[in-house]
Amino acid sequence: MRLVGPSGEQVGIVPLAKALELAQEYDLDLVEVAASARPPVCKLMDYGKFKYESAMKAREARKNQAHTVIKEMKLRPKIDPHDYDTKKGHVVRFLKQGDKVKITIMFRGREQSRPELGYRLLQRLAEDVQDLGFVESNPKQDGRNMIMVLGPHKKKTEAMAEAREAQAARKAERQGHAVQADAPDGVDAPAEVEVPAEEPAEA
Repeated sequence: MRLVGPSGEQVGIVPLAKALELAQEYDLDLVEVAASARPPVCKLMDYGKFKYESAMKAREARKNQAHTVIKEMKLRPKIDPHDYDTKKGHVVRFLKQGDKVKITIMFRGREQSRPELGYRLLQRLAEDVQDLGFVESNPKQDGRNMIMVLGPHKKKTEAMAEAREAQAARKAERQGHAVQADAPDGVDAPAEVEVPAEEPAEA
């Protein structure tokens, strides 16, 4: 077999008995890493540590993996200004998080004969959030509804990284306030005073 040392160095082609002897000498495991090679390649390693590190890397990769999520927001053609601001706030939050947003205008009764109301509302919303997102799917009629999809300018991974940084900054700020709160305002910490040692009394 071809043997690779614990630091990745090439030991060379050695018999199985010699490889096992070296593994025992280094207190490591002999692990086959390329069975299909001729001769097979084995490596001296701490297999338990290798499995642990591999699991941690996979966990970190899953943690940083971004899943595209489509949020949905429903509006009425004659929406109240206050309700519109509230719904727009949700759309802004979703886009900042790196998520797509499906906007649905719901028509009822005679509103179905005025699709231009829904179209204008969707255009207005797209313009209001254009700094954060873009129109990925233009408004289109779907039965009683009109649908538009907004996509975020930021990728999900970027939004997640920014959110983590902001959370860390807030945590550090809270800890700073807590330290300041421990000391009364205008009162400095007491300074250390050096006390001279007493001289021995004369006999």
